[in-house]
Amino acid sequence: MNILKKLGCRIYQHTLYIGMAFMPWREPKILGGQDSFVNAVDFMANNGVKRPLVVCDKPALERGALQPFFDKAQGILDYAVYDGVLPNPTVEQVETGLAVYKEHNCDGILAFGGGSAMDCAKAIGARVVRPQKTVNQMKGLLKVGRKLPPFFAVPTTAGTGSECTVAAVITDEKTHLKYPVNDFNLIPHYAILDPKLTSSLPPFLTATTGMDALTHAVEAYIGRGNTRKTKRQAEQAVKLIFDNLYEATVNGTNLDARDNMQKAAYLAGLAFTRAYVGYVHALAHALGGKYGISHGFANAVLLPVVLDEYGKSAYKPLAKLARLTHLADKSDGNETAAKKFIDAVRELNGRLSIPSTFEGKIAEQDFDELAQHADKEANPLYPVPKLMNKNELKQIYYKVL
Repeated sequence: MNILKKLGCRIYQHTLYIGMAFMPWREPKILGGQDSFVNAVDFMANNGVKRPLVVCDKPALERGALQPFFDKAQGILDYAVYDGVLPNPTVEQVETGLAVYKEHNCDGILAFGGGSAMDCAKAIGARVVRPQKTVNQMKGLLKVGRKLPPFFAVPTTAGTGSECTVAAVITDEKTHLKYPVNDFNLIPHYAILDPKLTSSLPPFLTATTGMDALTHAVEAYIGRGNTRKTKRQAEQAVKLIFDNLYEATVNGTNLDARDNMQKAAYLAGLAFTRAYVGYVHALAHALGGKYGISHGFANAVLLPVVLDEYGKSAYKPLAKLARLTHLADKSDGNETAAKKFIDAVRELNGRLSIPSTFEGKIAEQDFDELAQHADKEANPLYPVPKLMNKNELKQIYYKVL
């Protein structure tokens, strides 16, 4: 990246960092513990929500994951259901969900699922309060500007952190462009963290969503957008993930491990919401928009490769994480410790049966387009430790081909 563009990026990021200190940051109220999902019925009714729109995907309904909530809600809540959410939710899905909300005169939203359900539900809420704006018109920063209806986020994975973030990531099905809508009003009002909901999650999905949370924490931690609070949150998340992700993957009924992974995902979500992410996410979003590759899987494959590319610019914070997680000795220098951390990420991927490349899933002829999307998303917004241009980002795709 040329010196003028670098200077422009850093000035933009520094200005944004100063401005963020004056923004209306808030955290969702946590409704946690086993059976907190079912108990939310009474909580909603007691807090004036009588007709919530439940946003989920069809598999969640088919496996009966929502049935205990529906059974409890009989005679208490007059709920409606939109179950059309697919991975990498689209503008069309948002519009269909909005139509259901209006048809049933809903007065709140309950998002049930992983990041896709959360993102779709947030965008539906944004369209409810901004009926004259399309989703595409709200992409970017602070384009919603109005308080959403009461919003309950129920994560069934431990990874995205969407239950506490300002972002909804939506795909325009016409252009295949995947982009974030960022606004403080998108932060859910309540996060329902019930570990029982993640206990039946398949091992590979447990693994990749957990690596998504790790990516959130690491990218937030090594970037230039940190505060003392986000550093603590990221450190706690990284330690919880290294201590619990493998156990949660191979022994899904271990509710302690599941609970700890939910806490980790939440903490990582809080950290990256304030401190932002980096090139791993920009590169992964491009892959999700173009090929439909799941976000957690894309992040997991890209994370160690991008950390290598950052080189010495990320050695100091990565070394601190390595020592915190006992992956390096206190006597190790920063470079040695940082490389041990990156090696540990690769090793964790391997233990979780996550491949090291996207072999057969991405095409070289698309790399220019993918890199252009990643460059546009990341620069100048993401306060990464080392700035890269489109051509440098393109080279990373070759390393995971």
